[in-house]
Amino acid sequence: MVAIGTMSYIGSHGAELLRAGWTEARIDPNVEEWARRIHAFSREVDSTELRRNRVRIEDKGAIVGFHWRGATDEDQARRAVEEIAQRAEQSGLTTHWGRKVLEVRPPVRIDKGAGITSFLEGANVGAALYVGDDATDLDAFQALGQLVEQGKLERAIRVGVSSEEGPSEITDEADLVVDGTAGVQNLLATLVAE
Repeated sequence: MVAIGTMSYIGSHGAELLRAGWTEARIDPNVEEWARRIHAFSREVDSTELRRNRVRIEDKGAIVGFHWRGATDEDQARRAVEEIAQRAEQSGLTTHWGRKVLEVRPPVRIDKGAGITSFLEGANVGAALYVGDDATDLDAFQALGQLVEQGKLERAIRVGVSSEEGPSEITDEADLVVDGTAGVQNLLATLVAE
């Protein structure tokens, strides 16, 4: 969604990497072979009932998300998504829960902690700043702490974004807490001004 060729990016919770100057993102080979199975699974479970429950399917490459935020009956929609989770696990896939979303993933490690560790590997940096607002960001918070403990980073600043829907662990684990999107914008503006 952002296209600045002088920056490196990670996506799909660390499964995709786009280094500065590259023209295409590279998918982790361990993940790539599972992508077709994940997409086939999402087509199998996509149904009229799921759409009637206002469950939205999001293609995230090697991950497929099932969102029920904004469903007319969120409890009923969540029950439908819980059935999908059971089917996914019975099919040998991995499930990961976020805020009103189920992600169906390959049975290999894909999380923001593995992603940030891979992203920083070999980088000549002493400090890292990470901003997160969801349960999936806790893996990155933990990984950054480990990188500091291992001496691979001098400092890591883990910024938690508080919101009504966010898990309390985000603000509990954060080094700094900001309030919503506006708080993130103010933080970035302050950093740029320094």
